[in-house]
Amino acid sequence: MLLFPTQLSLESEDDIFMSQVHTIAVLVGSLRKDSINRKIALALADLAPASLKLNIVEIGDLPLYNEDIDGASPPPAYSTFREQLGAADGVLFITPEYNRSVPGALKNAIDVGSRPYGKSAFSGKPGAVISASPGAVGGFGANHHLRQSLVFLDVLCLQQPEAYLGGAGSFFDEAGVLSEKTRPFLQTFIDAFAAWVEKNARVAAN
Repeated sequence: MLLFPTQLSLESEDDIFMSQVHTIAVLVGSLRKDSINRKIALALADLAPASLKLNIVEIGDLPLYNEDIDGASPPPAYSTFREQLGAADGVLFITPEYNRSVPGALKNAIDVGSRPYGKSAFSGKPGAVISASPGAVGGFGANHHLRQSLVFLDVLCLQQPEAYLGGAGSFFDEAGVLSEKTRPFLQTFIDAFAAWVEKNARVAAN
């Protein structure tokens, strides 16, 4: 088959794009050392296809957001956090549910990352939400409360598959190994998220 020069150029660019590795900032809502949500984040990092690199961005040391200290010289923790978010191609939230919402540490991280006004580090990035809890409803309230914030922040949130992971205490054995019962869903989720990131990163690049 004969290809015109313009066709050759377009195919080369497409091949380059397809081989790109997209970095994902992972925000874990729980600060607990043995958090199930952190274990899920680490499991997803192992299951992710070659097109994704998941990095947990720590939120536990961020000072409570206060506009009075967020001026010309913001706290170093604010600046570092915003730089990490800004450098990422997408963002993944993995959170438990506290009082039908997200933990305060995660809400604070969202507030820090969204400021200063008009310079949100979240804007335009593809994203996704996983909620997990030992209870039966899998953090449904936290999941949807978080999604409300992400709409305002202009995060392009993956809609399917939805991820409300109930009974999360059984996901890992005593050695921290992911159960074979849980693995297929997490694999389906991270593969769908990889496709979502690639699609929306392509749109942003055009």
